[in-house]
Amino acid sequence: MIYQPAEDSYLLSGNIKKYLKDKPKSIAILDMGSGSGIQAKICKEIGFEDITTADINPEAILHLKEENLNPIKTNLFSNLHKSGLGVGVLVPLQFNLIIFNPPYLPEDPREPEDSKLATTGGKEGYEIIVKFLEQAKPHLLSSGVIFLLISSLSKPEVIKQKANELNYKLERIDSQKLDFEELFIYKLTK
Repeated sequence: MIYQPAEDSYLLSGNIKKYLKDKPKSIAILDMGSGSGIQAKICKEIGFEDITTADINPEAILHLKEENLNPIKTNLFSNLHKSGLGVGVLVPLQFNLIIFNPPYLPEDPREPEDSKLATTGGKEGYEIIVKFLEQAKPHLLSSGVIFLLISSLSKPEVIKQKANELNYKLERIDSQKLDFEELFIYKLTK
């Protein structure tokens, strides 16, 4: 199952469009956990070309290939490296903008296995986001920015605390209340 765009996707893409409005078209963009590729497609539509998509789901990778969105099959940043100087030396691929609309729901034993990959962020809902934050810094250029969507269901206080521990600068730039949750868009910098 590929995660199909919903309220969270559209909230994030609206903020991405605003952010990219005045940015040079040459910046390197990573759409992590790309799924349907909506964020990458938005970036491409407004003229950006150096876009990489990344997902762990083989179905999503096939879809992203069909859409010509430069996909890499990876578990977060595990395959986002290039060869460096010397044998066996890997250098992180780096980006000006990393976009992440993660799976953020707490584990629900009633949820079908095929949709868990796209929606479940771990037992409490924040575990994948924390792993992302722990791994992202080497992949972010010094002036780079992360746009991260989180939900009130995924314990935002835990995520914000972890971001602070990892010395990210964190700024909430948007939110949207839904019937059963509130969505937040955060901008993170080194």
